[in-house]
Amino acid sequence: MSGKQGIWALGAMSGTSLDGVDAALVRTDGETIFEFGETGYRAYTEAERSVLRSAFGKTSGDAVERAAELVETAHAKLLSQFSEAALIGFHGQTLHHAPADGVTVQAGDGEILAEVLGLPVVWDFRRADVEMGGQGAPLAPFFHHACARHIGADAPLGVLNLGGVGNLSWVDPRVDDPAADGALLAFDTGPANAPLDDLMNARLGKSHDADGALARKGRVNDPVIERLLASPYFFKRPPKSLDRNDFAWLGEAVETLPEADAAATLCAAVAVSCLKAMEHCPSPPSRLLVGGGGRKNPVIMEMIQASMDCPVAPVEDVGLDGDMLEAQAFGYLAVRILEGLPTSAPGTTGIATPIGGGHVSRPKTA
Repeated sequence: MSGKQGIWALGAMSGTSLDGVDAALVRTDGETIFEFGETGYRAYTEAERSVLRSAFGKTSGDAVERAAELVETAHAKLLSQFSEAALIGFHGQTLHHAPADGVTVQAGDGEILAEVLGLPVVWDFRRADVEMGGQGAPLAPFFHHACARHIGADAPLGVLNLGGVGNLSWVDPRVDDPAADGALLAFDTGPANAPLDDLMNARLGKSHDADGALARKGRVNDPVIERLLASPYFFKRPPKSLDRNDFAWLGEAVETLPEADAAATLCAAVAVSCLKAMEHCPSPPSRLLVGGGGRKNPVIMEMIQASMDCPVAPVEDVGLDGDMLEAQAFGYLAVRILEGLPTSAPGTTGIATPIGGGHVSRPKTA
């Protein structure tokens, strides 16, 4: 058990944007964040990204096995560098997420990592929630609630993560228990970095639009945005979640546009998705804090701010680490699972009652 001062948990995240593996230490008892610690990053090579992309949308087979082996190896190399960790929170790499079909697949085996690292590993975070009728995502909101209290927030705020897919946590830090009614509402907002990164890779052989340089030169194609806004997803009440490929048609829709116009249009798609998300919030957030790679694209950030009635800022403005927020979240959630605390609730995944997912694997050998 974690004790009154918590334990150092090492969380790891490999997102659908496929940039690489993030790892971060957090000292927590599963409720309070006491301290943030060392962080690390291990980039994927383009060849590795190709292996992972080939497994997207699949649930089994050779491609999934190759992806799992790659994910395990990459994580083991990075996580072995942290000497303070007493527990690992291992998310794995999402390959397929279809909660309506009761299916979610994250590549990587926590039992293997437990043996390699010699530490208990909490993993398979999403399956129990999905099998019990929840969306299985997003899972970071309980951590976002802890972060809001950690920074001393005293009014509802939004935490927006812009990874491959966007997700929003509406947080009321005045409610003590994140599983209680009114503490949280969370859901995926829509496309984020994935369509733009795929565009950059396909047309220019680049991993992303650095500093929004290409998008800055382009003009938004209004018909594509109008088609996006007509998507039934935006009218569906949360909780709700997306697979990375649910808005894959956006890439096809901008294929005939000049590169700069395509990039600008995909940035605007992120912003309008976030604007539509605000319509579902119980009350307007006092501010919107943004994490994930998308916060580094100034065009996306400017477009989001232009559409919002509240201040929009990267999470660094309140002393958090936008690159490591997701990794820290899975360290925090790992401790909650170890303590028997819930990690999802009706307001975050639509599950009927708060539950704690995840599986704890302990090393069998010293």
